[in-house]
Amino acid sequence: MENSKQMRKWLDDMNLSHPLVIAGPCSAETEEQVLKIAHELKDTDVNYFRSGIWKPRTRPGNFEGVGAIGLKWLQKVKEETGLKTATEVANKAHVDLALEHDIDLLWIGARSTVSPFIVQEIADALKGTDKIVLVKNPVNPDLSLWLGAVERLYSADIKNLGVIHRGFSTYEKTKYRNIPEWQLAIELQTKFPDLPIINDPSHITGNRDMIFDVSQTALDLNFDGLIIETHYDPDNAWSDAAQQVTPKTLIQIMKDLRIRKETDEEAEYNNNLSNLRAQIDILDNQLVDLLGKRMKVSDGIGALKKQKNVAVLQSNRWNAILGNMILEGEQRGLSEEFVLKMFKAIHQESINHQEKIINS
Repeated sequence: MENSKQMRKWLDDMNLSHPLVIAGPCSAETEEQVLKIAHELKDTDVNYFRSGIWKPRTRPGNFEGVGAIGLKWLQKVKEETGLKTATEVANKAHVDLALEHDIDLLWIGARSTVSPFIVQEIADALKGTDKIVLVKNPVNPDLSLWLGAVERLYSADIKNLGVIHRGFSTYEKTKYRNIPEWQLAIELQTKFPDLPIINDPSHITGNRDMIFDVSQTALDLNFDGLIIETHYDPDNAWSDAAQQVTPKTLIQIMKDLRIRKETDEEAEYNNNLSNLRAQIDILDNQLVDLLGKRMKVSDGIGALKKQKNVAVLQSNRWNAILGNMILEGEQRGLSEEFVLKMFKAIHQESINHQEKIINS
């Protein structure tokens, strides 16, 4: 992707005064539902009306989309509201039908991105198109796989490209439906600053009450836009009910979001500072999460020592850890003093956890 600046041209040509906004229901359910939502989003900050026509479901038996008939409903959306349209495609047949119905923006879903064969099939079907094509991150945090999908499309002479950050699956239970792993998205931005990146707070959170906070974090990290699932009756949506917001709520979210513009040197400074601080906040949360996991391991060690009547403090082990961490810290620009203070505190907390279990 040597001429990656070409990828941003489609976004620059829109000359937007706010981040790109893609909104609409998770799934097209009925013609009436699609048109009602579209009319409520008309004359707002929404740039593209999205709706799932084919829905990849984890298990069979769930609603898997209305199919090609929904594309005709999207055509009516464009005719009646003037909104451009967007939908997900997962194979050549989907692409052919979407192009036939003049869908303006297509995206490749997380489940498709994991398969180079599927991405190549889609790339071949789209070869040379001037449609906008966005690639969602794969289900697992694999930056190479994500970029590989973009490269396959770029090699097929598709220049209007971008990516969607929708978070990553994890076996562990967290407050997110899909963990954002912001650092991976930041790394992508660093490597390809001209590749537009859109945040998908709906799939990251799985919870409409968290949409605003994740959207704000994305904008603080200089994301180019948002894709937010929107339904006039979210609780009764046929898919992903918990993460959809009403058009009224979406409009309010867009009003409340702090969008920083680079208009002069001071504004540029504040924008860069907010970006860096947002990155620090993310990393700090990850540090606390890792420390919590470390202490759970310490609890397990404490239980084992109690069972075998072994002393809590193991001096040789502790000295070896400290020496290794000082060397690791030096390689990462950390002073010996800082590493000593940090790991002494961590070690003391670990001892406290083990003593509590042994003496219980």
